[in-house]
Amino acid sequence: MQQQPNDIDVLLVGSGLGSLTAACLLAAEGLKVKVLEQNYLVGGCTSSYWRKGFVFEAGATTVVGLDEAMPLRFLLQKTGISLPDLVPLDLPMLVHLPDGQLINKYQNLQHWITEAQRAFPETSPTAQAQFWEFCYKISEFVWQTSTAQRHFPPSSLRDLWPMLSNIRWEQLRYGAYSFRTTDWLLKRYGLDKSSRFVRYINEQLLITAQNHAAEVNVLFGATALCYTNYTNYYVRGGLINLVMPLVRYIEQRGGQVQVREKVLNIEKQNTGYQIFTNKNTYQARFVVSGIPANNIADIYPNNPRQNALRKALFPSEKLNSAFQMGIAFRRKHHFEAIHHQIHLPEQLPHLDSKSIFVSLSHPADLTRSDVPDVVIASVSTHIPNPAAQAAFDKTETENQILALLEKRGFLRREDVLYTHSSSAKSWEKWTVRAFGFVGGYPQLATVRPWQMLDARLDGHGAYLCGDTAYPGQGVPGVVLSGLIAYEKLKTDWLK
Repeated sequence: MQQQPNDIDVLLVGSGLGSLTAACLLAAEGLKVKVLEQNYLVGGCTSSYWRKGFVFEAGATTVVGLDEAMPLRFLLQKTGISLPDLVPLDLPMLVHLPDGQLINKYQNLQHWITEAQRAFPETSPTAQAQFWEFCYKISEFVWQTSTAQRHFPPSSLRDLWPMLSNIRWEQLRYGAYSFRTTDWLLKRYGLDKSSRFVRYINEQLLITAQNHAAEVNVLFGATALCYTNYTNYYVRGGLINLVMPLVRYIEQRGGQVQVREKVLNIEKQNTGYQIFTNKNTYQARFVVSGIPANNIADIYPNNPRQNALRKALFPSEKLNSAFQMGIAFRRKHHFEAIHHQIHLPEQLPHLDSKSIFVSLSHPADLTRSDVPDVVIASVSTHIPNPAAQAAFDKTETENQILALLEKRGFLRREDVLYTHSSSAKSWEKWTVRAFGFVGGYPQLATVRPWQMLDARLDGHGAYLCGDTAYPGQGVPGVVLSGLIAYEKLKTDWLK
């Protein structure tokens, strides 16, 4: 194991979107940054991989965050990074109800309200309009506040002045909704009377909140339900092309992004940190962890805040992994949308799951297959409590998914060129995330926004970002976590 030169200002663990966001902003400040990634691909769950002549997505498949006051837009404006491979979507999503009815998730709010009124005629049209108008207003507030309040949640007196200088009346007014859950909101508008609508809401919340309405506070729930009312994008060539411009930006400013190097242990020293990997030993003034809190707790055992961190960790029982299936098939017709959530009449074998999420390659994207006129599909569904999942024959689940997609008109079995699938153990091997959990920490009614894990990992020079830190999962969420880690490090040490 080689001792490396001591010229690293910030060593970042993991190359997920949170880490890369923080690395870009710190490099822009003139700091020497080094990002270490244990995999052979950068991006973590926001990445793509080549297999058997096709490019499949590694994880997250929806991209949002470039509208006014949203985190990804803030990052690009701050750094000047451009993302040339983004393609805006005309229709962000199609939802397939168990009876086969289709719901168009229009971006335009009024168009969406009209569609919701049509899809759920048993509910009051007025209540539907009021519910969605309220949710959208909350979502606008959340994004405007999140990018303005980049020192939230406060964990130091240094956070108070920047927070107070950006405080607005709306933050006090709407902040009270963090004490209310989304099922309370449904009752407020009388929409809880429709079991069809309640199930629709619960399945939609699983996409971005990883939980149901009874556990998701109104601020997060309304924002999660309205993410299709903002501009959604497809990334040409796969999600790897969302993160590579950030990698190039870091390298152009003297930083490094190193793959196939796993951090094994971090030790706090008097003048910084010593980091041990499977290949080298590094010294750095600061550390930023973009890997899950469960993992960093294991590799940073002498963290001065270790006891508090351990108490805040979610066990497997509160987490989700995913069963994911990649499918390549010959294109036979045009799809109205590339993102589909299918609500199932009965759960899949071996999985406690009542919906699947399907993302298709864009018809204009010819870079993800060696064969012309091919659709690349990523199919995923939740696996609760992944550590307890028993081994099972994935073939039965794969066949049921293929049968479902054939019944819904996505494909014909004879047109399928290639399939593969992965479950919790595969995710654990690929990402090295504890239990193979994905999607971040689920929202819980007992955990308020200010009680979520903060960016200050040890109260000294180590920081945390990614989907287990505030505010949570999704492209906007992890980018915001990187912004917050950068802001707090800058406030603590660079001013």
